[in-house]
Amino acid sequence: MKRTARPWVTSIFAALLVCGQAHAADTSLWTAYNQTMKSAKYIDLTHAFEPDQAVWPGFGNAKFKAAVAGATIPGFVEKGEEFTYEKHGFVATAYEIPTDQYGTQLDPPSHWNPVGATISDLPATFSVRPLVVINISDKVQKDPGYHMQVSDVMEWEKRNGRVPEGAVVMVRSDWYKLWNDHDRFRNAPFPGVSLAALKFLHLDRKTLMHGHEPLDTDSTPTMEGETWLMHNNFAQAEGVANLDKVPEAGALISIGFAKPLGGSGGYARYVAIAPSTWTMGETLKEEPGAPLPTQKAPLKRDSLGVMRPTP
Repeated sequence: MKRTARPWVTSIFAALLVCGQAHAADTSLWTAYNQTMKSAKYIDLTHAFEPDQAVWPGFGNAKFKAAVAGATIPGFVEKGEEFTYEKHGFVATAYEIPTDQYGTQLDPPSHWNPVGATISDLPATFSVRPLVVINISDKVQKDPGYHMQVSDVMEWEKRNGRVPEGAVVMVRSDWYKLWNDHDRFRNAPFPGVSLAALKFLHLDRKTLMHGHEPLDTDSTPTMEGETWLMHNNFAQAEGVANLDKVPEAGALISIGFAKPLGGSGGYARYVAIAPSTWTMGETLKEEPGAPLPTQKAPLKRDSLGVMRPTP
C-alpha cells in the first residue's frame, strides 16, 4: 500500500529545515569574526576618569574612596567597616562623581533638551558603526581655536569617498595630548566643530554622531553647535583620545557606555577596530583578555583613593 507523508510530519521536516537555515545564518557572524575581527587592530580612544583631571569648573572633580559596609553581617563585617583583601577577601571602591559630564563621555540630547532622549533611551544599534576620522590637527597647530568646516569634510571625501550613512565621525585635533594640563585643556581657545559642519554631517550625510577631543563642541559665545545638536536630537562624543593612532577611513568603532536610568550623560568607552594591515593597535593574539595579566605589585590606594600597584 502506498504511504503518503502525514501533514504534521511534513510540518516538522519544514520546521527542521528552517531551523537549520537559521542556525547557518546565525553562525555567519562567527565566521566574519574569525576571518576579520580576530586579526584586526584594537585602539582605545578613551581616557580613564580619575579624581584629578580636567573638568568644567562648574562641576568639580570626582572623589574615589574605599567602599564600606552599609549593614552589619554577623561574623563577617561591621556596618561602616572598610572592605579589605586581608579580612574580607575583596575590596570595592565608592565613587562620588559630581556630574555625568566627566572625562570621555557620550552626551544624549537630554543634556540640553527637556524632551530629548536620555542615555538609557539610546538604542543598542549604537554599538558598532563605521568610523570616519577627519584630521584638522595641522590647522589647530596654527590656530588652537580652529573649528572644523564643511571644506574639511569635503577634503576627506576626495580621498576616501562619501562619508558612510550612519557613521561616527571623529574630529582629530590632537588636543587630547594636553589632557594632563588641566587648565589649558579645558579653556579657550580650543578646537571645535562649526555649526555648518555639524548640519552637513547630520542632515546631508546622515551620520549617527560626531566626536571631539575637547570637553565642548565649540567655543562660540552661545555654544551654537552643541545647542543645535541637542535640540535636534543628536548625540555626541566628548573627551576622545588617540585619534592620531587610527586610520582616517576603513575602521569600525565600538561604543560602550554606562546606562543610568534617565541619565543626561554617560561615562563612555570608545574602541577603534582597524584592519589587520594597520600599523598601530593590539590584536587579540597580543591581548586575548583571558586570563588577564597580573599587577607588578599588590594594589593599594593612593592619596586620592585610586587603586595602584605599590611595592
